[in-house]
Amino acid sequence: MDAIAFGSIRKKGNKHMPDFAKMSDDERGEYAARVATLNDELRADLSNPQRGRVVLTQGIRDLIEDTDLSPFWIDTAALLRIVRDYSDFTEDNDPHGERDFGAFEWKQTRCFWKIDYYDAALEGGSPDSADNAVTCRVITILRADEY
Repeated sequence: MDAIAFGSIRKKGNKHMPDFAKMSDDERGEYAARVATLNDELRADLSNPQRGRVVLTQGIRDLIEDTDLSPFWIDTAALLRIVRDYSDFTEDNDPHGERDFGAFEWKQTRCFWKIDYYDAALEGGSPDSADNAVTCRVITILRADEY
């Protein structure tokens, strides 16, 4: 389903974007469910650039060990598994039902991951976060103190 399937679309410049104010509760729910599905697909396949991009902040990179006994990829893989497997969504951390944010502990540090929606060229916001044809999802993994 793409955003054009919804009857409530407004035109902004030459791009279409949903007019949430005109959507019914059911349409908003369907839209959020579509965005949530796309977000889950990104987290399930973090190494696939067709799904989106992954950004590790400097604070997270500082926590990743790179030694002879623990090469950087071991920590990185463990961190990505935490994000991939995250399922603790509540009304508090997911009020819109899009599954675009998570909080977790890693290496005794409070961390977050969040998904932002950019246009396909990564030059501005996405015109429609429920449409992968016009959206590049960027998941950022960061320490809480970097938020």
